[in-house]
Amino acid sequence: MLDKAALQKEFTLKAIKSSGSGGQHVNKVATKIELSFSISESVVLSSEQKILIQSKLANRLTKDQVLILQCGESRSQLKNKGIAIKRAFSILEAALKVKTKRKPTKIPRAVIRKRLKNKKYNSERKANRKKPSLD
Repeated sequence: MLDKAALQKEFTLKAIKSSGSGGQHVNKVATKIELSFSISESVVLSSEQKILIQSKLANRLTKDQVLILQCGESRSQLKNKGIAIKRAFSILEAALKVKTKRKPTKIPRAVIRKRLKNKKYNSERKANRKKPSLD
């Protein structure tokens, strides 16, 4: 479905300094990874795929149709790159999945009979709760 090797070449990876606590090490090493992928400028994706991704990921894209992901889970820059790339692929694959249209099925006769039988049973039960008439 997706040519991952060619698509990965279009990803722009940038190492930035991680935020939060971590002592002296965090202040001098850029381990957090920022992945950006321009959907409109992609050569690998077809025009139909671009439209589908732009419609499904509209709230995750910038005005320039760029998907930006950040990963700072690990202290290792290499691990963060791997996580960010995996995450980008899973997001793009999920956006490209087309939901199959639901085919409405006919209600089986046995189910209809069972429902009507239960309705009749309940109505008789409730009718038996009433006070008897003195006619």
